[in-house]
Amino acid sequence: DVQLIGGMVLNQGDIAEMRTGEGKTLVATLATYLNALEGKGAHVVTVNDYLARRDAVWMAQVYDFLGLSVGVIQHEKSYLYDSSVKTAESDQDGDPLTPRVRSAQSLPRVFRGDDEKTEASASPLVEIDYDHLRPASRKEAYQADITYGTNNEFGFDYLRDNMVSKVEQMVQRPFNFAIVDEVDSILIDEARTPLIISAPDNRPIDLYYKYAKLVKQLKENEDYNIDEKMRSSTLSEQGIKKMEQWLGVENIYTDAGLDSVHHIEQALKANTLFEKDKDYVEQDNEIIIVDEFTGRLMQGRRYSEGLHQAIEAKEGVEIKRESRTLATITFQNYFRLYPKLAGMTGTAKTEEEEFRRIYNLDVYVIPTNKPIERLDHQDRVYKSSKGKYEALVREIKKRQDKGQPVLVGTISIEQNEEFSEILRHAGVKHEILNAKNHEREAEIIAQAGAKSSVTLATNMAGRGVDIVLGGAPFDKELAVEVKRLGGLHVLGTERHEARRIDNQLRGRSGRQGDPGSSQFFISVEDDLMRIFGSDRIKNMMNR
Repeated sequence: DVQLIGGMVLNQGDIAEMRTGEGKTLVATLATYLNALEGKGAHVVTVNDYLARRDAVWMAQVYDFLGLSVGVIQHEKSYLYDSSVKTAESDQDGDPLTPRVRSAQSLPRVFRGDDEKTEASASPLVEIDYDHLRPASRKEAYQADITYGTNNEFGFDYLRDNMVSKVEQMVQRPFNFAIVDEVDSILIDEARTPLIISAPDNRPIDLYYKYAKLVKQLKENEDYNIDEKMRSSTLSEQGIKKMEQWLGVENIYTDAGLDSVHHIEQALKANTLFEKDKDYVEQDNEIIIVDEFTGRLMQGRRYSEGLHQAIEAKEGVEIKRESRTLATITFQNYFRLYPKLAGMTGTAKTEEEEFRRIYNLDVYVIPTNKPIERLDHQDRVYKSSKGKYEALVREIKKRQDKGQPVLVGTISIEQNEEFSEILRHAGVKHEILNAKNHEREAEIIAQAGAKSSVTLATNMAGRGVDIVLGGAPFDKELAVEVKRLGGLHVLGTERHEARRIDNQLRGRSGRQGDPGSSQFFISVEDDLMRIFGSDRIKNMMNR
């Protein structure tokens, strides 16, 4: 049984690569239960509050039946599972774990949790009415045999424990065992992301506007140079002289001028390397970071060292003061504190060497329960972006006319909106999904597998999203017809730097033995090809 194999891998403290839809949530219970029997605690780590609470509610009945307690850590909330507690949302028959599931079409809302760090990335096709969670102190939740929570909450609680003045004020107990869901996202993509507890700084904010105005007057290749491969921008000698002249100083590189140099460098970086609707969005007079790996808005996250303020000044929105760091730790250093660590994801093999070198974790690929029927076509490469988009439109029209559903993945909000305009002018009916309209995510994803549907989405649709063939509500006849037409066809408009992100997008198709197909359309003008592909590729295309 493939799920038993996955449980064995997790129990020995390694990473189980399991394809999407193979039941990772259930597999985690095997190793979690076994390691919780020691009485030292076991942590199940997920990427957002929605998943932490959902998985805890789903699996707590099993643990409770076997005599183990379950705690849930949420943003500014914590709970203990208690089967005797009947909430207002409990089923009338009082069943301890029968979450009511409704199709997205009938939903008044979709529960997303209240995590300010990360949007829900679980399947938005259902809403679950939670019950049997009793509010408890954070310390009580950590004293439970098994504790569910997000990487952010576990990390911040660790930092807060290191700042208390009395031992009894600490909420966590010594680390024992943890299973990290979506382990590649947390331990690789966010490995160097620092968790920071800070206090307000009182430095004046008008300087940010001043430097933002000055750097906009500088000229590329004359006053500054950009290295796209290293993602850096530096002032030239001419640029330095201009800044000194504008600021009225003879030499800016003195002890007294170092603060100004720092602000200038951050303003230059904000103006030349960070793009609106790609790296961040402007919403309600504030700058919100867009996660490059998930395409989701990172509410509550801010760039450090004055960079966020520099971007705020660039866009002319209200500047929030910098903060003074009181305590900080990266996810990489935090998770290395666990004596025994395990993880699971659908895409880990490509990072096998890094997992082994940094975390001493081996990656095991778990076979699928049913053979994968998805057909992954070779990439198509074009000389220009124009040619690529024209070919994409033809391919989408062909599939749509046939009745096959199509999911088109884009790497940024900007590209998402631009290609939507191209499709609109071509008369292709489609839905668009990005971080700006995430409130419609449930509705859009619910119909992404419907006959002839075309869904244009950012990386939001790449991880943890379950697209049902035939659309929702589920109709067996429609599902059979869509399968006969070839299932979901996934098109990528550009390659991502991380191959795992491309694999996650492909993984939306051909789930649990369903038919499907995928293909990437790329051009030599794409950022990845332009920065890392040599002129040799261009010369080959020109022959």
